[in-house]
Amino acid sequence: MPTRFTVVCDDDQARAIEVLARRYGITEEEVVKQLIEVGLEDVEERTV
Repeated sequence: MPTRFTVVCDDDQARAIEVLARRYGITEEEVVKQLIEVGLEDVEERTV
């Protein structure tokens, strides 16, 4: 079962997410999911 998190963004971050969502034709939620995934992969690569 998935876990839900709440993410609070400042205005600049929210605008950047909206721009990415429009550019790629996906939802803001999907943009945030992808950003988290990429960030977690980066952290894992740095710790290995």
